[in-house]
Amino acid sequence: MIRLPVCALLLSALSGCASYQSHYGVFSASNASGDERQFRVTWETVDYPGWWFANDQASPIRLETQCSTRTWILRDAAQTGGEQACGAGIKACGSPEDDVLARSGQPAEPASTCLEVRNAQRIVDLDRQLELVVSCRPRRTTVEVNGETENRDYLRASVVPYSIRVREAPRDSLSARPPELDDHVCDD
Repeated sequence: MIRLPVCALLLSALSGCASYQSHYGVFSASNASGDERQFRVTWETVDYPGWWFANDQASPIRLETQCSTRTWILRDAAQTGGEQACGAGIKACGSPEDDVLARSGQPAEPASTCLEVRNAQRIVDLDRQLELVVSCRPRRTTVEVNGETENRDYLRASVVPYSIRVREAPRDSLSARPPELDDHVCDD
C-alpha cells in the first residue's frame, strides 16, 4: 500500500531531469523581391535522459522574415502524427493561394514541398546547423488587408541550401531569447 505513493513521489522527482532548450538562428539573405532582409528560425526541444521512458520532443520550426507577416512553420512526423502531404522529413507544404513553384511557375499544391530541412529527418536530431532549401516563391509579395498593404514576401528560392548557424540555450535563460528582427528598413 505504501509503495504506490513512494513510486509516485519518485517518478515526479525524476521528471525534473529533462533538459528544455531554445534554438534560434538569425541570418541575412534576399527575399523573393530581391530585397536584403533578416530571417529568423526558432524552435524548442525537450531532451530526456536515455534511461527515461519518454522520447525527446521538439516544437515545429518557425521561419520569420523581416518586414513580412508571412511565417513558415516546418514540421516533421512527430508534429503531424505521420507523414505530411508533401512527404517525409522536416518540411513546409505549399498553398495554391499563396505560393508558386519556383522552377515551373505553377501554383504550389498541398503536396508540394516549399521549404525543406536537408540535414535531418526529425527536428530533435538537429544540432547547431540547419540546411534549408526553398523551392517556392510567393504568388504575390503584397496583399490588401482591410485597406492596407501587407507584405507577404519570404526567403528567395534556391536549390543550394541556406546554411544557418543555430544557437542553443536553456529555455529560461537570458540567452534563450532570439534577437528581434529590426523593422527600421520596412516601408510604412
